[in-house]
Amino acid sequence: MTIATFPPEPTPEQGWGRYFGFCTDAKVIGIQYIVTAFFFFLIGGLLAMVIRGELITPASDLVDRAVYNGIYTMHGTIMLFLFIFPVLNGLNNLLIPTMIGAPDMAFPRLNAVAFWLVPIFGFLLMASFFVPGGPAYSGWWSYPPVSIQNPVGHLINGQGMWITAVALSGVSSIMGAINFVTTILRMRAPGMTLFRMPVFCWTALAAQSLQLIGLPALTGGAIMLLMDLTFGTSFYRPEGGGDPVLYQHFFWFYSHPAVYVIILPVFGIFSELFPVYSRKPLFGYVYVALASFIIVGLGLIVWVHHMFPSGVAQWMRNLFMVTTMLIAVPTGVKVFAWLGTLWGGKLRLTTPMLFCLGGLFNFVFAGITGIMLATVPVDIHVSNTYFVVGHFHYVIYGAAVMGIFAAIYHWFPKFIGRMPYEGLGKLHFLLTFIGANLNFLPMHPLGLTGMPRRVSSYDPEFTFWNVVASLGAFLLGVSIIPFLLNMLSAWIRGPKATHNPWNAIGLEWLLPSPPPEDNFGEEVPTVISRPYGYGSGQPLVEHQDEIERRLALQEAAA
Repeated sequence: MTIATFPPEPTPEQGWGRYFGFCTDAKVIGIQYIVTAFFFFLIGGLLAMVIRGELITPASDLVDRAVYNGIYTMHGTIMLFLFIFPVLNGLNNLLIPTMIGAPDMAFPRLNAVAFWLVPIFGFLLMASFFVPGGPAYSGWWSYPPVSIQNPVGHLINGQGMWITAVALSGVSSIMGAINFVTTILRMRAPGMTLFRMPVFCWTALAAQSLQLIGLPALTGGAIMLLMDLTFGTSFYRPEGGGDPVLYQHFFWFYSHPAVYVIILPVFGIFSELFPVYSRKPLFGYVYVALASFIIVGLGLIVWVHHMFPSGVAQWMRNLFMVTTMLIAVPTGVKVFAWLGTLWGGKLRLTTPMLFCLGGLFNFVFAGITGIMLATVPVDIHVSNTYFVVGHFHYVIYGAAVMGIFAAIYHWFPKFIGRMPYEGLGKLHFLLTFIGANLNFLPMHPLGLTGMPRRVSSYDPEFTFWNVVASLGAFLLGVSIIPFLLNMLSAWIRGPKATHNPWNAIGLEWLLPSPPPEDNFGEEVPTVISRPYGYGSGQPLVEHQDEIERRLALQEAAA
């Protein structure tokens, strides 16, 4: 290795134009994913405000009931297919190559195509709301036999557009999964064995493997539903010999593991950030890494717990109740590992750390209600009520989105080259944490006392908790304002970041901020130890002192 030419010299900034075109640089694609995802996040959030505005009073007096049904469906699909999955793909693009020492993704052009499908199916999904026969007719997720009550044979209708968008989302995600898995398995730096790989890469590998196994079922099921609607086939039509329950199997075979596709990378974020801000090695590194794949295995055999009320056999209920409960074991391994990492550490309550702690708190609560939902009697009792909505939102927003915010604040200096503002960041956390709990916690007593979801009017006895939930939702909407102000102002005029502002350990922190286009280029350092060596005094790579000295000289010269 030639130390004289390492690390690579910073390259001149190429301007904003590269973010609006077909670019194969994974870092540019990562930022394209994240910015696009937050554009749709704002739309989905505004729809949530309409939903909670309608539910602040018992009467259906804000929007038409059919419009409300469509908004309900659009909110969910936008937040999942146009926010959560794209923003996680953006983080994967930013972090995987830099963490493992790869110059780019394994298939850069496929990577770019996967991203550009997002605005295409995003436009199609949004347009379906304004076309007759759109999401308002579909209920939630276009469940048969609701969906098959519509006229057949219309190639262009809102429902067909909506289902086509979901199918294209699946194609995009499969492309991304192929890329991420190949990159992690084939493009690691010299010396980086699997058990020297950061936990984020372990969780990304597990999540994307789950995508490759489960996502074809949802994509194929959506295509079969589209054929039933447009060509008159009978995959799900009882009058033609089809089975509506088959659609539920296709849907839930992927859509419950999809929760792990979302939460596993967030587990990786927690595992990366807790050691940094507690100045301790990750407790139980090997077990945390392996637990990710145990979650994958169990995650593939739990989907029927969503179908307990649908008439499945009792033996199937019992079996899937047990497998659903078992998944708490590897998840608990991770939680106790994080607590072990925090215990006795020198905690720094920066904005990323606050979001991680808040996300961990919310996830533990969501795990408790998840165990409740795993039991057959409780699940049947609260099925299709707001208890399920509350549990789901604690996982997705309370834990996953807070973890995503933590990652953005933590790695923003590395990939943008400027520091976000701590004051705005902590205000953002405070509003988010309070708003999320005020919004989602009241949904649990509402569900336990019988309030169904997907309704725009309700009995007056549910008014109090709905008012609290709506006020929490509005506070959650306000919380995004300091985040946007922080990101925009920091990107334009924030303080310049050094190569390692958090004093973290990892290959990405041995690159300039922002990194060159090809990351390390041909001079990839050799990894000689496991990650998270805080306090051990052992370098991560060969010649680490020389690498950091040269980076410091480059920063001083700039």
